[in-house]
Amino acid sequence: MSDALTFPHMNIYLLIGGVLSMVAAGLHIACIIGGADWLRFFGAGERLAQMAERGAWYPAIVTFFIACVLMVWGVYAFVGASLPNGQGVPLSLPFLKWILVAITAVYLLRGSLPFIAAIFKPEIMVPFTVWSSLICLVYGVFHVVGLYQIWGRL
Repeated sequence: MSDALTFPHMNIYLLIGGVLSMVAAGLHIACIIGGADWLRFFGAGERLAQMAERGAWYPAIVTFFIACVLMVWGVYAFVGASLPNGQGVPLSLPFLKWILVAITAVYLLRGSLPFIAAIFKPEIMVPFTVWSSLICLVYGVFHVVGLYQIWGRL
């Protein structure tokens, strides 16, 4: 009996990593649409939320840029996840190996550095910092496991 939830020719960890990046991108787009209240809820900061309330373009532009970067990261993870196991033609993107390494490093650093910095400045560990860092660590772990599994095919 075949399990409908398996992807035999895809790396599940990078596939999940790509989905997570796309979800994060979608939430950033939702913050643009939702405005200041959404920016506050998701921890963008009071300054950005107040700028959005005044009708400034800056919060939307910054948030859109982040969403675009996250979408590109998702696409890179999807392409990495699709590398065949010796059969088929792989999809290709420029510098796939090194960009996947960079994406993984950014997620892991963004997830871990606030905890290290909190040793010296404990006041930075507000709830947003804790949960967003843990989320980034989870994203990074999915990427690092998937990257490790496909390393020989990159």
